[in-house]
Amino acid sequence: MSFKITGEALKKIKEILDDGENRDKKLYLSVKVVGGGCSGFSYNLELVNEEENPISERDRVFEFPKVKVVIDPKSYLYLIDTTLDYIAHGLTGGFTFTNPNAKSSCGCGQSFHA
Repeated sequence: MSFKITGEALKKIKEILDDGENRDKKLYLSVKVVGGGCSGFSYNLELVNEEENPISERDRVFEFPKVKVVIDPKSYLYLIDTTLDYIAHGLTGGFTFTNPNAKSSCGCGQSFHA
C-alpha cells in the first residue's frame, strides 16, 4: 500500500517549496480527504510548517526527493494506492488525483464518492 506522485507533480511541489517565502521553512505537504464537494468527499492539499504542526506518530509519511507528504490515518484509508499528478492546461494547471478507491467522481475531478 502506498501513495504515489508523478514527476510533474513532484516538480510543481518543489517549485512551490523553493519559492522565496517558503525556502527556509521546514514544510511538508499535507494530503487530506474531507467531507464535501458534489460527490461526498474532496481532496485537500496544504503546505504545513512542521515546527508549528509536528507530524503525529499515527500519520503516514511518504518521502520523495526534497518533498515529504503526510497523510492522516482516516484520509489514508481513502488514498491507498492513489497517484497525485499535476497537469498544465495552457496558462493554467492543477493537481489531479487518480484514486482507485473512488467509486465515482464529479466532472471537475475535485470530489469523489467511495
